[in-house]
Amino acid sequence: MAKYEEVQNGVIFPVGEKNEAFAQYFVGQSYLKTLVADPNVNVGVGNVTFEPGCRNNWHIHRGGFQLLLVTGGEGWYQEEGKPAQFLKAGDVIVTHDGVKHWHGAAKDSWFEHIAITAGKPEWLEPVTDEEYNKLKHGECD
Repeated sequence: MAKYEEVQNGVIFPVGEKNEAFAQYFVGQSYLKTLVADPNVNVGVGNVTFEPGCRNNWHIHRGGFQLLLVTGGEGWYQEEGKPAQFLKAGDVIVTHDGVKHWHGAAKDSWFEHIAITAGKPEWLEPVTDEEYNKLKHGECD
């Protein structure tokens, strides 16, 4: 049984639909509920939910940034060349323009965050199973 199964129903905001629009950039299943998509506002805000083991590909935000507000479950965030950071509800991540990174759920837990994003993502290669399976809570947090 996966940890934090209640996250699959949404913690604060609804879980949204299967994230089909970005499925090619994820390993595993994610869900997306767009919270702000106003053409007069230059940031997008979405509630992203990850099934256990789901993570997005390495990517870079060009001409902007990304803020992650973790609302539930357990997951990971990693910038290129740095150790992965274990994430839990209440954690906040700031990703600056041009920084290669990825984020996603722990192997055995649902995970949810609000993503506040400006600029355009450049999607890169997937996080390999070998890289991902090396992550262990307690060693990298």
